[in-house]
Amino acid sequence: MSDTTLARTDRYDELTRIRATRPGEIAAAAARRQRRGLPGEGERLLIIAADHPARGSLAVRDRPLAMASRRDLLERLQTALDRPGVHGILAAPDVLEDLLLLGALEGKLAFGSMNRGGVQGSVFELDDRFTGYDAATLDAMRLDGGKMLCRIDPGDPATVVTLESCARAVTDLAGRRLVAMVEPFWSGRNPAGQVRNDLSAEAVIRSISVGQALGVTSAYTWLKIPAIAEMEQVMAATTLPALLLGGDPPDIDTAFAGWGRALTLPGVRGLVVGRALLYPPDDDVAAAVDGAAALVREASR
Repeated sequence: MSDTTLARTDRYDELTRIRATRPGEIAAAAARRQRRGLPGEGERLLIIAADHPARGSLAVRDRPLAMASRRDLLERLQTALDRPGVHGILAAPDVLEDLLLLGALEGKLAFGSMNRGGVQGSVFELDDRFTGYDAATLDAMRLDGGKMLCRIDPGDPATVVTLESCARAVTDLAGRRLVAMVEPFWSGRNPAGQVRNDLSAEAVIRSISVGQALGVTSAYTWLKIPAIAEMEQVMAATTLPALLLGGDPPDIDTAFAGWGRALTLPGVRGLVVGRALLYPPDDDVAAAVDGAAALVREASR
């Protein structure tokens, strides 16, 4: 084992010691964190997403427990955050707090995931309860905004509860001048009972139309939407800033080509990508992140 690996192991052991004996250090780290501002005119963002484990979504392609090791995930996140052109991260409280204690969020944007209650594969998966951050805590921790999943299933009466909860969160975030990152999907269950998001242009536009109207104001609302082939038609449905989500594409080269085309459209302000960059097929996180950063830089010119 190398000295570097030993040093990192010591740091992760220290995380557990701090959490057990000095939990107040998390708030102290948040209070002293150096922040960066939102993008300027023409600037596009690259945000790393790491909120999947919080709703039990650990698989990447054919690896069902790819994201199971917290130390491995933190290593990959630190590698990604250290690369030039990465502006920040989106994660649930436990991951953001580990990164705060590791000093990995200095000068980065940090968005907290708010509703992770729709555990993947559960009978209540479409009940996206708010089990993570709330607006008051995001503000107190000096984070830059909150992200909410908003899956709309016309055949599920519980969807209206999700809509109401998301609307309340948008309102609360706007009252604190924090970004509300809304991730809307038109969703439903297939014959096997699995939740699937409809990625047709019509469905994506419908989800945007509902999602962007949530809350008493949309002044601080950003959209997080999938990059599909008909992005020109999709982006014509909104005047809000939009970030493209990465998902878990089967072919990274095809995904990069699609992101590159979509990033040139008015209103598209960057990428929010997790598994595709953190767990690339060749496991070269730095190279995958650098490729995405190059796309974002090119679109910002």
